[in-house]
Amino acid sequence: MDKKNCFYFGTIVRKFSFKGELLVKMDTDQPDIIEQLEAVLIENDNRLMPYFVTSAQLHKSALLRIKFEDVDNEVDADNLMHCDLYLPIGVLPKLEGNKFYFHEVIGFMVIDEQFGPVGEITAVNDQTSQAIFQIDHHSNEILIPINDDFITKVDRENKLIFVNAPEGLIELYLPE
Repeated sequence: MDKKNCFYFGTIVRKFSFKGELLVKMDTDQPDIIEQLEAVLIENDNRLMPYFVTSAQLHKSALLRIKFEDVDNEVDADNLMHCDLYLPIGVLPKLEGNKFYFHEVIGFMVIDEQFGPVGEITAVNDQTSQAIFQIDHHSNEILIPINDDFITKVDRENKLIFVNAPEGLIELYLPE
């Protein structure tokens, strides 16, 4: 499976037992998705390989305790340490209204209530405390925080996101 048809689910951070169990630091706000896990894709040597799940349960905060078929000892588990896990996009529940997945809105046009057309979303930066739309506006990058108070409407059919950005925010990024 191609990585573009998947979403990042988490990273294997450490071993849990001598029987091949692993702990995964999940990158999801929907931990209940683990109830449906039959298999995951693990990136190893830049390739996604399927691994079948024999058991998975939440472990403490944002960790997932997981056991894979044919990973039965520490050596097998060591080979998967620090690998990233992916899931097919198709396993995600459909969102409606103004809720969206970050990967879903790449390529959407942003229209601000005051400014008008801002530009196309080229990426979402979720590495900061506040996720941010990265928008291309005539080769200038404009950053708008992803905030429920700013997003007024998501139009999936026409690939548009309407925002009401704070006054002057967009103009900060434009040349004089």
